[in-house]
Amino acid sequence: MPKQDKNIRRAAVSILRAWSKGHVYAETLIDKHARRNKLSPSDRGLLNAIILAVLRNRRLLDFYINRLRKGQLDHETRDILRVGLAQILILGIPEHAAVNETVNCGRAPVRGLINAVLRKAIEAHKGLASKAEALPPAERYSHPDWLAKRWRKQFTKPGALALMKWNNQPAETTLRLNPLRPDSAKLATDPRLTALPEIPGFFLLEGPIPSEWTEAGLVYITDPATRLSVELLAPQPGEKILDACAAPGGKAAFIAALMENQGELLCTDSNELRIPRLEENLTKLGVTHSQTKVFDWTQTPPTEWHNRFDAILLDVPCSNTGVLRRRVDARWRLTPEQITELNGIQRTILSQALLCLKEGGRLVYSTCSVETDENADLIYPFAKANDFKVDDTRQSLPHEDEQDGAFAALLTRKLSA
Repeated sequence: MPKQDKNIRRAAVSILRAWSKGHVYAETLIDKHARRNKLSPSDRGLLNAIILAVLRNRRLLDFYINRLRKGQLDHETRDILRVGLAQILILGIPEHAAVNETVNCGRAPVRGLINAVLRKAIEAHKGLASKAEALPPAERYSHPDWLAKRWRKQFTKPGALALMKWNNQPAETTLRLNPLRPDSAKLATDPRLTALPEIPGFFLLEGPIPSEWTEAGLVYITDPATRLSVELLAPQPGEKILDACAAPGGKAAFIAALMENQGELLCTDSNELRIPRLEENLTKLGVTHSQTKVFDWTQTPPTEWHNRFDAILLDVPCSNTGVLRRRVDARWRLTPEQITELNGIQRTILSQALLCLKEGGRLVYSTCSVETDENADLIYPFAKANDFKVDDTRQSLPHEDEQDGAFAALLTRKLSA
């Protein structure tokens, strides 16, 4: 086994140890360690697959560990075993590579234990899988109990089960062709792309993402559920439009395409560090009529923005429960208390953004959540209390629609009698 390969398992364990402290997202850690170890694209892909397999199946892997080894384990050894068992029992990586390279991640005193557990797992593979099938769904599909209980109440027991199963599937790569780059239309016949039924401009990509497509701004990698809010907003050429929580810019570019680069598009984000990537993406995607500003929408907007915009897209901070298939570590960070806190932030942002809407204008409130607390149960009372009406809504549920979860609601001001 090449030395470079050894770095992958060590990097995986280091990532899991750093991630467990709760300060950095898994995606950021994977990128950091891939660059530090100068991993090739294929080795980076393996590192990513191992980390995602561990985080998606964390409770299940711990069940396996408890069946294979009695007694206490220190945190690092447990993470090493999670890495090894994820390769053997979930990813199907050749056993000699999974065992040998994972054993070498451990300190000398525990290498024998790691080797014994992993080899026992190989022998007991079928029996372990059979026992796992009898586990409660939250443990079998590695979700927090409180979240599984919440979804059973909201979606029924079969619906909650289907949603947890969906979240544990590897996410497919989907993209949107960019009409602001006319050459993108030629890609529609590329054999690597399959058009998504009844979703014009969106395609399923087979294989790695061609860098020449993204660098030229021909495509944007995104889930088809992201279109719901933009289509509900229905941007028109010549309008003044605000994308209030715009980074990294995918929806803003979609808005710009529907505007045909005509009019005014203001893109804001509360995090100054995200603005350079936002600007880079908009430039790459051929957006020529946009401005970017740093602004926190929990604060009162500048007076020059008041009553200025024909349409506002408000893609608010949310629990991300509609995108747990992609943001695999979010399920372990989220708490019920955070959803309550987010509700307060969402209402505040709504109140401030409405100040910027023209008379007769329209606002689309959007989340990537499947929680009714953040969606319908929030927007209808808010609209009524603020003399607005909800003209239309869109809802995507992953286990029913086979795409990311999303919610969008179109608000307009009630006309005076």
